[in-house]
Amino acid sequence: MSSPALATRHRLSEVRYEIRGELARRARELEMQGRTLVKLNIGNPGAFGFRAPEHLQRAIADQIEQTDPYTHQQGLPDAREAVAEFHRERGTPNASPERVFIGNGVSELIDIALRALLNPGDEVLLPSPDYPLWSAATILNDGRPVYYACRPENGFLPDPAEIEKLISSRTRALVLINPNNPTGASYPRELLEKIVAIARKYRLVLMADEIYDHILYDDATFQPLAPLAGDLPCLSFGGLSKVHRACGWRVGWAMLSGDPTVIGPYHHALDLLGALRLCANVPGQFAIRAALHGGDTVSALTAPGGRLYETRRALIECCEASPHLSLVPPQGALYGFPQVVGDAAQGFDDHAFALELLEHEDVLIVPGSSFNVPYRNHFRVTLLPEADQLRDVFKRIDRVLSRRADAAVRQRASA
Repeated sequence: MSSPALATRHRLSEVRYEIRGELARRARELEMQGRTLVKLNIGNPGAFGFRAPEHLQRAIADQIEQTDPYTHQQGLPDAREAVAEFHRERGTPNASPERVFIGNGVSELIDIALRALLNPGDEVLLPSPDYPLWSAATILNDGRPVYYACRPENGFLPDPAEIEKLISSRTRALVLINPNNPTGASYPRELLEKIVAIARKYRLVLMADEIYDHILYDDATFQPLAPLAGDLPCLSFGGLSKVHRACGWRVGWAMLSGDPTVIGPYHHALDLLGALRLCANVPGQFAIRAALHGGDTVSALTAPGGRLYETRRALIECCEASPHLSLVPPQGALYGFPQVVGDAAQGFDDHAFALELLEHEDVLIVPGSSFNVPYRNHFRVTLLPEADQLRDVFKRIDRVLSRRADAAVRQRASA
């Protein structure tokens, strides 16, 4: 008799991460068969020919001889001071290197931040759509995600009144992703002030995922949360992966702000969990000062004529030209979140569509429902390919949607 399969943690059955899930595994199988795919499932600049700025590479190379030992669990002193200076320039209250935590990417810090805070059954308010790591980290740290809607008809911005109605005696934290992944929404100051007021009323910890803070288009602006939060406990996350195009270096940071007497125990918990994993990637930490204080390298990409701007323009024009698609133009970040409309939307299943697009048109996208929304008529694409390549992708998308629309019309005619 064969042995029973090895049991795993039960709560893993609640975790979804389709960005690198079943569809990505199928894509690898097709590549092994010799197929050439356009993979728009992940915001990975290096895979599309972007390079980390030269002065960041040089900062690591010049210090490589100093990178062999472990460093302090919160990070190199100068790297933490560079983050603190950056936040002081933004107006973050009491920004100091003692309150900075360097991690192996923002992903690790999100997990640590929630593990340090949550007891079983505690609730975390998350945007819907969200970046699914936030949901996964909440679940795997024995918390419960509670979603506040960011509807397309409202520009993917939340309604503060609806957020407040979701708060219970178990609510511990309120998460914002700004600029947003997957929608590209950028939150205005007035909206953030209302959200801060709710957090203050209910004594919630604010967590601001601001990894895309300088990736903005047209007249969009970015308002950091910590200066508005003042003495409220607030964790602000940033890193090298997106603005600085250095995903593989795995360098992120979190700035803890707020009243020292209130955040003291939480600071200790973060420090303890950081110590348990010893430290973050040391070589990459030498690039932090160069990244934050060495000059703007992303605005040329997001301005008219820049690569990201022109790919975004292609996305907008393709969706406008398609009878099957509607789009809220992204104001920031690296993604578009189109909606399928019209006859193609009849009986539409985003996962089945994504699989058909992969199998028949060699394009890998992420179904919209992977971002914890209650509807199934959206999908996410990244803005990282060249504009012409994205235009070609949307020709393939339109072919699949046209077939679905034609089938819906035939079905109605025969009914």
